[in-house]
Amino acid sequence: MKKLIPLVLAAFVLVSCDKQNAAIDEKNAATKTALDNEKKAVDVAAADAKKQADVDATIEKAKIEQNKLAAQAQLDADKKKADAKAEFDKAQLEAQKP
Repeated sequence: MKKLIPLVLAAFVLVSCDKQNAAIDEKNAATKTALDNEKKAVDVAAADAKKQADVDATIEKAKIEQNKLAAQAQLDADKKKADAKAEFDKAQLEAQKP
């Protein structure tokens, strides 16, 4: 009987260690899974941010182009106005000649 007690204790210790090892392994696996999920979430967030940056850049480029076209149209109008003023001034000068 005395020989059986150390054997039972050794078996209990081994089973207890196996349970602890299994618990550690499960905790490690859960941690890895959580980290993998976070990594995927970061990847998705980065991809979304890149898409939004592309959209923002496209909008900004369109605004710049719109401003350029508006400025050019105004300058073209100013040129026509200057030409018209010059023609008017010439006509006035011709009208004043005797």
